[in-house]
Amino acid sequence: MKLIINNSSMQPIYEQIGIQIRTKIMEGELSEDTMLPSVRTLAKDLRVSALTVKKAYDALEQEGFIVTVHGKGSFVACANQEFMLEEKKKEVEADLEMAIRKGRSCGMSNQEITELFQIILED
Repeated sequence: MKLIINNSSMQPIYEQIGIQIRTKIMEGELSEDTMLPSVRTLAKDLRVSALTVKKAYDALEQEGFIVTVHGKGSFVACANQEFMLEEKKKEVEADLEMAIRKGRSCGMSNQEITELFQIILED
């Protein structure tokens, strides 16, 4: 599994790992029941601590993206389409909030932002 770790990022490494695996699951690159690399293997490949990978896997399991079977490994969980859709909606909401903040920071009024949004929706 190809993951890219940015050591100069302010984002913790375990979050970078989790986000990339979550994205691969949501985009269908990792399908249901796919076995993930073991904690030790992924840690060795990424040259990070096994505890860092374990923390990422634990977070993914808590979010329902993966299931860990003791002695067998970690697997992509059954794809809960409602959950996946909700996650994508959260991303859209965050992107819209960021766009609104940018618009306000350059002096755009709510009316101007709304008009721009309507123009973009029409395209």
